[in-house]
Amino acid sequence: MKFSKGWGAVLIVMLLLLLDQALKIWIKTHMQLHESYEVTSWFYIYFTENPGMAFGIEVIGKLFLSIFRIVAVCFIGYYLYQIIKKNYSFGFIVCIAMIFAGAIGNIVDSVFYGVIFDHSYNQVATFLPEGGGYASWLHGKVVDMFYFPIIQTVLPDWVPFWGGEEFVFFRPIFNLADSSICVGVFLLLVFYRNTLSASLSKNEVKSNAK
Repeated sequence: MKFSKGWGAVLIVMLLLLLDQALKIWIKTHMQLHESYEVTSWFYIYFTENPGMAFGIEVIGKLFLSIFRIVAVCFIGYYLYQIIKKNYSFGFIVCIAMIFAGAIGNIVDSVFYGVIFDHSYNQVATFLPEGGGYASWLHGKVVDMFYFPIIQTVLPDWVPFWGGEEFVFFRPIFNLADSSICVGVFLLLVFYRNTLSASLSKNEVKSNAK
């Protein structure tokens, strides 16, 4: 039973990684930066890149962020291995696997994309360009493409501070890896919050005992 759960987790991680990277590579090699395709009035494929965290948030330096991501994904991977080994419910394992896959997906961009692609400003990027990539190892930018401006309006003048300004919901542009992380976390909090707390408490007790 443990074996099948383990391979199920591996399949989920590999499938999400494959889809995430295939989409990012297609975007990078077929679109210029800030180019977009309208799928519907509320859904666009909009190519952008960000050097920061999920949804384009920039808080800390790129090198530190890349190293932090690698360390974090190692911990998540170890935790995933432990819960598979201890035969936790498959739903709980799936949630952690989704978070793990999403974290790896964005790490790949950060570690490799700066070296294997040239820039996308006013051009479609080339894979393995002769002149080298647009950045060094660990300094690549994360490719984002999903944009859902579900509501686009101008706020009434009577609204404090933002009256008369354009309002867009949902404004952030994100990728499949971001989605995988967010969905995994959401499902954890809704369905497996107690399981997560119990598993972390057991690990903490075990660590203190040592």
